Amino acid sequence: MVTKKTQKGSFESSLKRLEAIVESLEGGKVPLDEAVELYEEGIKLSRECAEKLKATELKIRKLAKAAGEDFKVSEAEEA
Repeated sequence: MVTKKTQKGSFESSLKRLEAIVESLEGGKVPLDEAVELYEEGIKLSRECAEKLKATELKIRKLAKAAGEDFKVSEAEEA
């Protein structure tokens, strides 16, 4: 399997790549060196996704605040 280098892209493309990495690692058929590279890429993608989610949440909170009291953002339950 050829690894793809991490590039900042859309949240969806990053998440899709992260899911592919997890699937490859869980399959257990990846050589050790490649598994380490995939793991490292996965960590980077995970951090990027978390940053994008946090930035989006902040933006939504600002928009909600600007909209006034009629619009409230409720906290989502964590899985």
